[in-house]
Amino acid sequence: MNLAVVVLVLVGAALADETPLDGPRVAIVHSEQHHPDETGAHSFDFAAENGIKVHISGSQGEDGGANSIGSWSYPLEDGTIVEVKFVANEKGYHPESDVLPVAPAFPHPIPDFVHRQIAFAEEQRRSRAEVDDQ
Repeated sequence: MNLAVVVLVLVGAALADETPLDGPRVAIVHSEQHHPDETGAHSFDFAAENGIKVHISGSQGEDGGANSIGSWSYPLEDGTIVEVKFVANEKGYHPESDVLPVAPAFPHPIPDFVHRQIAFAEEQRRSRAEVDDQ
């Protein structure tokens, strides 16, 4: 039984080594990790030869969760570098980047149908108040 398992593992490893990858191989040019110490401090740095970079550092939050700040970047085909910075803490995940969509500035124009709906609701409220007063 054990011999059959060993043979299957060796055959699987040999087949996996011959399986072509879907894309080109990319070398990792930098990788550094600092696991949480007694204070919960941690960090992670990574860079690949194709321009992808990741940096994350953080510490344990007051409520026991992990607070982190960091960024990642990658090059587009035209050579432009996309960068995303973030903060993640008890208040949630907050990314910042020029490539992320932004909600329209407020106050934005209120459509006419909304004004009509507000007026209709106000009329109903007044009518109900008049009935309640009788």
